[in-house]
Amino acid sequence: MAIIYAVFSASNLIAPSVIAVVGPQLSLFFSGLLYSAYIAVFIHPYTWSFYTLSVLLGIGAAVLWTAQGNLLTINSKDSTIGRNSGIFWALMQFSLFFGNLYIYLAWHNKSHITDKDRQTVFITLTVISLVGNFLFFLIQRPDPEPAPSDASESLLPTEISDSCDVAPSQTLGSQALDAFKRSIQLAMTKEMLLLSIPFAYSGLELTFYSGVYGTCLGAMTQFGEGAKGLIGLSGILIGVGEILGGGVFGIMDKCNRYGRNPVVFLGLVTHIVAFYLIFLNIASDAPVAPEEGTQMQAFIQPSVAVALICSFLLGLGDSCFNTQLISIVGFLFRDDSAPAFAVFKFVQSITAAIAFFYSNYLLLHWQLLIMVLVGFMGTGTFFLVEWAAISARRDSDYDSI
Repeated sequence: MAIIYAVFSASNLIAPSVIAVVGPQLSLFFSGLLYSAYIAVFIHPYTWSFYTLSVLLGIGAAVLWTAQGNLLTINSKDSTIGRNSGIFWALMQFSLFFGNLYIYLAWHNKSHITDKDRQTVFITLTVISLVGNFLFFLIQRPDPEPAPSDASESLLPTEISDSCDVAPSQTLGSQALDAFKRSIQLAMTKEMLLLSIPFAYSGLELTFYSGVYGTCLGAMTQFGEGAKGLIGLSGILIGVGEILGGGVFGIMDKCNRYGRNPVVFLGLVTHIVAFYLIFLNIASDAPVAPEEGTQMQAFIQPSVAVALICSFLLGLGDSCFNTQLISIVGFLFRDDSAPAFAVFKFVQSITAAIAFFYSNYLLLHWQLLIMVLVGFMGTGTFFLVEWAAISARRDSDYDSI
């Protein structure tokens, strides 16, 4: 995972250039093939193929996420970007729910996973992912429309250029170079520098809920023989929290007159509650415990119910942050959505890689402390950017009257 996210981070620097050359749709397709290849490796895993495909997956992930953000933006308006971000996030997180539910039911009470068990799962996942890759070709891009006469309302030409169509006067090489330069320029803007802290927080907590927390549950010998099975249940409840958050915030976006800040604040509060309960419920050496588990005692008598509630809260809080981050990036950088999402994923993935690395060495309470500090700072800087965006929108509405 550290390799994947390290390569993912570095590859975000070239992702806008790739999309500028081949377009967002083909970028999604070819990147998706790398995802399918990575899944297929586990049918008959070898060390060399596992690490090789980890590197290739990092490259594919950078291009896929940037292209996804680009297509989401050009198919949305300012009034629908929040709703569409929520719907996208909820649909994506259904994989957490159904995937973990299948594993839990199929492997429940199994102490040994046979080759046949493993191959059945990964053959199925490979086929599903390949079908999904070809469905990318059904995604439609908006048709160019005549620009309105009022120059202040003329957004479509920039949207068309943002969708990575190459102008006849530009070569593919110059188009790719321009996209790379634009990514560097965007990374230095005030808004992007402020947003880099919540980007970083999303990477830290991504590592925690997707890798560290499940490891902690499996290492808790106080949970009995079913400790390993809790990893699947935890994943299901994380998925439920993600789906609920994405769906609710997508539906409620039209009714939210207070902007994105209340949702982000809810995400912070949800995560702080989860972190505090985890601090009390899970032994501090759980992330670094040996295979036989930890013998340390938590601050309270470990509770399976509390552990699973925390899983749900982790998913719900993550959906709060990610739906609003996708929304604000698409809103603020509509004309440069591909480079903007590349910067977003660059910061998120590099912090995720760092977190995957230190999670093997730091005790649980130190990992929680890092996330609490970065979470508070990231929420504060997000508030500043959102307030500035609301103020600019009000000024624009006043000038148009």
